[in-house]
Amino acid sequence: MKKTMMAGALTLLGAAASMPALAHPAGAMAAAGFEAGLIHPFTGIDHLLAMLAVGIWSVRQPRGHKLPPVFLAAMLAGALSGVAGLAIPGLETGIAVTVALIGCLIALAARLPAAVSVSMIALCAALHGNAHGHELPQVASAAGFLAASAVLMLAGRWFGRVATAGLVRLAGAGIAATGVLLVALN
Repeated sequence: MKKTMMAGALTLLGAAASMPALAHPAGAMAAAGFEAGLIHPFTGIDHLLAMLAVGIWSVRQPRGHKLPPVFLAAMLAGALSGVAGLAIPGLETGIAVTVALIGCLIALAARLPAAVSVSMIALCAALHGNAHGHELPQVASAAGFLAASAVLMLAGRWFGRVATAGLVRLAGAGIAATGVLLVALN
C-alpha cells in the first residue's frame, strides 16, 4: 500500500511539474465557456496545487470540512470582482504566496482555530477567483472552474485521509517549495 501511495504521489507530482507555471487560456480557449473553465485549474500548477492543498490541509483542521465550500464561495466572489474589473496589484505573486503558505501549513501539520482557517482560506480563494474572473469572465467558465476546483479539493481531502502523516507533510513541503519557486519567477 505504501509503495502504491508513493508511486501515485510521485506520478501526480511529475504530472503537475510538467504543466505550465501559470494557467492563462489564449484565443479561442478563453471564449470556450464551461470547457475552458473546467480545464483551467488543471493547466496551471499554481491553481492545481492550491486546490489540492486546500483539500489536504482541510482534513486535519477543526471543522475542516467547511474549508472547501468556503474556498469555492470566496473564489466565486473573487471571480465576480475580476469580471467587474478590480485589478489587484501583484495578483500572480499573491497567488504564488497562497500556494507556499498552504503548503507550509501542511508541512508543519499546523492546526489553526477555525475562524483563522476560514478567513485565511477565503482570502486565498478571493485572489485565485479574481484571476479567474479576469481570464474567464463568462458564467459558463465560472461553473467549469468551480466544478474542477471542487474535484481537486476532494482529491486533496482523499489524499489527506489515506496518506500517512509523513507523506502528507512531504507533499506539503513539495507544495510549499513549488510556491516559493513560483514567487521567485513572478
